[in-house]
Amino acid sequence: MGRSVRMFEIIQLLRNAQTPCTAQSIAQALEVTKRTVYRDIASLQALRIPIEGEAGVGYIMRSGFDLPPINFDIEEAEAITVGLAMIARTGDKGLKRAARSAARKLTDATPLSGTLFASSWGADEPASVDLSDIRKAIREEQKLRIAYRNAAQTQSQRTILPIAIAYHSDAIVLAGWCELRNDFRHFRPDRISSYRILPERFAGKGDALRQAWIKGYSEWL
Repeated sequence: MGRSVRMFEIIQLLRNAQTPCTAQSIAQALEVTKRTVYRDIASLQALRIPIEGEAGVGYIMRSGFDLPPINFDIEEAEAITVGLAMIARTGDKGLKRAARSAARKLTDATPLSGTLFASSWGADEPASVDLSDIRKAIREEQKLRIAYRNAAQTQSQRTILPIAIAYHSDAIVLAGWCELRNDFRHFRPDRISSYRILPERFAGKGDALRQAWIKGYSEWL
């Protein structure tokens, strides 16, 4: 999480809080250190954001601080409500955390629907893989080294060029170009026992690989 995004999250937490927020509670919510929170709040206060409080006591946001409005019609608001709720079914804890944050921001800026709900049942979170790391490797076009166990329980070590993640109702699938097989392959993150993001990149090749994969596997998607 970049600093500007983190500072925005602090503003959101304080705007939504009914009681003062301690640096410890903010740090836990954002998965950073208390020192980072202290530094960010000092920067926000220097920017004249109306945050009051101090270390050891807690922080509050003075009333009257508003974000620019966002306007959705009722159909758009309902679509966003259901879409954010269904992210809970992906089994991707990073996306679920981001969806909760997005919902808070949107609720502050525009009313979402309170009448539509989606079941949270879906794919399990993989035990040994942080999908936020995988999504970052896809965005930054970095190779992955994975230890993988297939459906027949055969173990292998693979170096792959990750290009996409497909979220199904019962499973998550990572698509990538496998250097061992010299072809596209699909890997279930719950069968990856360990992984490492390699310094070697495939910059500029991701889009072409993704389009070739989509063309060959459109029916599978």
